Amino acid sequence: MSSHDDDFGPAESAVGYKAGAKKTAAELAEMDAADESLRKWKESLGIKAGGAPANTSDPRNVVLLSIAMESAGRPDVVIPLDTPAAIEALKDQVMTIKEGVEYRLKVKFRVNHDVVSGLKYLHVVKRAGLKVDKADEMLGSYGPSGDVYEKKFPLEEAPNGMLARGHYTVKSRFVDDDGVVHLEWGWSFDIKKEWE
Repeated sequence: MSSHDDDFGPAESAVGYKAGAKKTAAELAEMDAADESLRKWKESLGIKAGGAPANTSDPRNVVLLSIAMESAGRPDVVIPLDTPAAIEALKDQVMTIKEGVEYRLKVKFRVNHDVVSGLKYLHVVKRAGLKVDKADEMLGSYGPSGDVYEKKFPLEEAPNGMLARGHYTVKSRFVDDDGVVHLEWGWSFDIKKEWE
């Protein structure tokens, strides 16, 4: 477990919910082949009978490629997450967000080997060491595929006014229903009167 677990709090799951036993994509593809609705659901995850996941040498099951901030009338601010060097570089970068603007986060990722169930994005935002925001966005369940998945989060509005301006630190995490943390990292942003 990470030293930042206290920031995120205990893992939350629905009362009475228990994650099912792990199965490979091939095992899932062959299960209940005669059930049409189940077949369609599995195909929505990228699992097809007789199909195989993309052959990759990357041992990671879920590879987070990037997270980006999208705001109308501006180019996306993209934060690469696909290598340890890219994540390390975030310690020295600060994103600027104009106060009061509407924006949304979006994430791109790949699933390499097995179905991932209940993939979630969590973050905790602090200012001067005090927690000011916490997010818990469900991404869903995905099967292995050579394609890149993209998930857009709901629109948010940046805080507004002189008191909102300043420096914020963020701890972010991608975790699934099994409690596997696929990526955790820190980054920061400043809320300013204008874009830079």
